[in-house]
Amino acid sequence: MKDTFKHRGMRQKLVQTVKDKGITDQNVLEAIGKIPRHLFMDSGFLDHAYQDKAFPIAADQTISQPYTVAFQTELLRVEKGNKILEIGTGSGYQTAVLCELGAQVYSIERQNELFKKTSKFLPKLGYRPKKLIFGDGYKGLKEEAPFDGIIVTAGAPFVPKPLMGQLAIGGKLVIPVGDSVQTMTLFIRKGPKEFEKHELGEFRFVPLLEDKN
Repeated sequence: MKDTFKHRGMRQKLVQTVKDKGITDQNVLEAIGKIPRHLFMDSGFLDHAYQDKAFPIAADQTISQPYTVAFQTELLRVEKGNKILEIGTGSGYQTAVLCELGAQVYSIERQNELFKKTSKFLPKLGYRPKKLIFGDGYKGLKEEAPFDGIIVTAGAPFVPKPLMGQLAIGGKLVIPVGDSVQTMTLFIRKGPKEFEKHELGEFRFVPLLEDKN
């Protein structure tokens, strides 16, 4: 679990790349500059860790492209102490970014292999989400709602209704919607039944899996 001077230098280059692509939120950029992304990947792929690319991890999933992580996080406008629900813990990289921003993070993962690995791994790096749950992200986490923000880190063919219902008034849902290509979509809850919707460009994600067990 080494984080060397070289890694830190590579991270600063990555921060510049993400900035050049249009990310302006200083807190998000600082989080990307701090988190040792190479530790979230298999050690053989060190050269890839600080490129702005998605990369395969266990259970046919990927660690998202840093720009995508930064883009989704920026849309949430996270403030310290915000309650954030993450759908798809994956490698835990996005979780770490949210923790770094001072959010109270609740995260759901439905791949048991990833859930076990990430649950052990994040605390070793000093990241302690409020809750890591093995379960079905389509259902959200009703018992902890409402949330100031909900972030979905996999492509959803449709917007799950429970997630809309679990947002606080003023809360934001950031979700990539679509089948082979997704449209990054931001919903802001304006009232009990009112939502403002923004569509923010095309992205590619692994599919959000519904619990078939």
